[in-house]
Amino acid sequence: MHELSIALSILEMAQEESSRRGGVAVEAIYVRIGALSGVVPEALVSSYELAREKTAFENCRLVIEDVAVVVYCPKCQAERASKSPEFYCCPECGMPASQIVSGRELQIRALELAA
Repeated sequence: MHELSIALSILEMAQEESSRRGGVAVEAIYVRIGALSGVVPEALVSSYELAREKTAFENCRLVIEDVAVVVYCPKCQAERASKSPEFYCCPECGMPASQIVSGRELQIRALELAA
C-alpha cells in the first residue's frame, strides 16, 4: 500500500512548511489526484488518518480534488475530457489522442493555515 508512504510524505511537507512559517497550525491540506496517478483516493484518506494520529496534524483535514483525464486531439486541435481512463481517443471525433494533458497529477495544491 504505497498510499501510506504518500500520506507520510504529505505530512512531512506540511510540517516543513509549518516550521518555515514559525510553527503555525495547518487546518487542511488540499491535494490534486489524477485518475492516472496510480493513487486510490479512498486508500490515501485511510492512510492519512492513520499517519496523522498523535501528531500535530491530528485535526488537520485532507481535501482531495479529483483530476479527470484530458487528452489532446490532433484532428480537432482541442483538449477534450476522456470518457474513461482507459479510452485515449477524442470523444468528439474518435481520433486517437496524441497527448495526455492531465490526469497524472499527484500534488499538494494548498495548505489552510490557522489564523
